[in-house]
Amino acid sequence: MSELDVVVSGLVFHDLVLGLPTPPRPGTEVWATDSAESPGGIANFAVALARLGLSTGLAAVFGDDDLGNRTWQRLETGEGIDLTHSRKISGWHTPLTVALAYDNDRALVTRGTTPPLSADDLLQTPPAARAVAAHIGPWPNEWLAKAKAAGSLVFADVGWDPAEQWDSAVLDQLEHCDVFLPNAGEAMSYTRTTTPAAALRQLAERVPVVVVSDGSNGALAIDAGSGEEVAVPAYAVPAVDTTGAGDVFAAGFIAATLWELPLAERVRFGALVAALSVTRLGGADAAPTWAEIEAWQNRNPSDGAIDALIRAHQGR
Repeated sequence: MSELDVVVSGLVFHDLVLGLPTPPRPGTEVWATDSAESPGGIANFAVALARLGLSTGLAAVFGDDDLGNRTWQRLETGEGIDLTHSRKISGWHTPLTVALAYDNDRALVTRGTTPPLSADDLLQTPPAARAVAAHIGPWPNEWLAKAKAAGSLVFADVGWDPAEQWDSAVLDQLEHCDVFLPNAGEAMSYTRTTTPAAALRQLAERVPVVVVSDGSNGALAIDAGSGEEVAVPAYAVPAVDTTGAGDVFAAGFIAATLWELPLAERVRFGALVAALSVTRLGGADAAPTWAEIEAWQNRNPSDGAIDALIRAHQGR
């Protein structure tokens, strides 16, 4: 297999998103106004990266069941993602997440069990990639050290802790990471801080580049090596569903990093693709294509930074 731009690893879900007019209440029935099904979890990363034109590989476990087979086909055939390092497992059920989208946010309900193979099992040999990305958590990720030693840039994200214990030992995995991309809630919870800015600076003691996304409040970033800090406001868009927006943001930042853009432009591009993703239902399905990014730019010609990025993309 030739070198890919990015290889990502983590847990893949099959997402069912329901757009609701009001939150559900016990003993009542709410009719959804819209719905969407798509790959979810780490697949949000993979699809967003592939739609931005990066050759993308995914290392994940799929159940050899209806949901798993449909998700596999959608990623491989529909999105052109390399699944060489992924495996189908008989007898294990593909995780399912139902996202309830209402009031410009969403609540998640998930059914799933720990996969029978870990990322370290799937990636015993370092992937040939310019960059790798993973969801870290209370499980081993020794493959990240191997990937870094092989010359890949290492990006990490972290997810919601269902136990809400926020074990700071998870952050020990940042030792082998170049960039960490948590959201504000996760960053503050793991660092025991009370503001995104305080969490950002504490995390910068562990990893060279930290980016903290904060929804409608925008995003903060710091390059610990140069000392550069940036704060980028969020794009004002009508939010329909925020499922996967953080993953899409991270994918935009990764892509812009590989294009060697300055820190502020990397964060700004991540903010734009995340904003476009929340304007419709779904996580991976809502990740924007270049055609959608260019359509946005045509409606907003005053954003010169994005205009320059689009011209650079078109010239590749």
